[in-house]
Amino acid sequence: MGIRSYYKQFAGMTDEEITDELREQAAEARRQALSRIEALDLSQTTWHELPHPDVVAAVTFAVRGMLNLAPDPTAEELRRAIGRRVGIEPSRVAIGNGAGQLLSSATRSLVKPGEELLIPWPSYGLYPLMAQRAGAQAVPVPGGHDVERLLAAVTPRTRAIALCNPNDPTGAYIPPAALRELLDALPEHVSLLLDEALVDFVSDERAPAASLALLDDHPRLLIFRTFSKVYGLAGLRCGYVLGGPGSERLLAQLAPELGVGQPAQAGAIEAIHVCDPQVAARRATVIAERARVLERLHDLPLDAAPSEANVLWLRAPGLSASELTARLRRGGVIVMAGTEVGDEEHVRVAVQAPIHVDRLLEAARTAF
Repeated sequence: MGIRSYYKQFAGMTDEEITDELREQAAEARRQALSRIEALDLSQTTWHELPHPDVVAAVTFAVRGMLNLAPDPTAEELRRAIGRRVGIEPSRVAIGNGAGQLLSSATRSLVKPGEELLIPWPSYGLYPLMAQRAGAQAVPVPGGHDVERLLAAVTPRTRAIALCNPNDPTGAYIPPAALRELLDALPEHVSLLLDEALVDFVSDERAPAASLALLDDHPRLLIFRTFSKVYGLAGLRCGYVLGGPGSERLLAQLAPELGVGQPAQAGAIEAIHVCDPQVAARRATVIAERARVLERLHDLPLDAAPSEANVLWLRAPGLSASELTARLRRGGVIVMAGTEVGDEEHVRVAVQAPIHVDRLLEAARTAF
């Protein structure tokens, strides 16, 4: 379009009509530009960047040199490395094919058919399946990241509580002092399965050690952690569980009978040795960007609950989760609709690098 033709299109229009027309043209140009940009997937809790190169090298070496050999079924070297890291005996560490496998094994060991597994809800979608596979009953506790609500939900049939802390998908967090209150008040027949897959993103850097300090005084506490999230090693499927004194026999039952693969063991050991600076940088990024999103949301018709995880639980009053998901998708950002965990109002969005947060905020601005 030539310059004369460009201005001629506005002939006979009022200033307001010209403004509206220019705004619509700009919006259309942006829609066309976004259609040529690959959508940004913020629907997952796993880390978006590639693993540390030294970890990749360790896994590659294990694949090339040891794939024909059976791995150490006890994962002794890895258990020793984790024990040194967290300050407990290796006999109180069990290694599994991801924290999820260990959580499932713990549920089958502790919760018998017809008994109850309490689950603060909404939470990690694996938990109800764990109860189902054990022949037990999953008992959701709405708003259950609250000590009083959890204790009120305990019955004589309750055998365990599966607590994701900080929670996926809401980011809710029960601090160690409140966890101690919960553990002190639980009946003797109830164990606490504390899933700390996202604990590295908690603002208080003392949080990981503070929860571990509860183990010595609470024999019914098991703490589950993973290399899948902040380490960015979800493809290795390697996690571990920690127990207090006297938990050794139970922990041995939770580990896979033939152990985890040698590549996973090698990658996890190397990650412990070399990834501290990388983990610290990722943690700092999530904490800073999480705060930035929450601050910017004040200018938008979106609500977000406080979060201590690498996710935010967003709601747009008046919109369903499906509609909000669709609007953000049109803006080039993929999120998880809360309908996947039975919530019709919220969506879960991952907090990643600043450039990704910029795209999220832009998609949110254009969604309304």
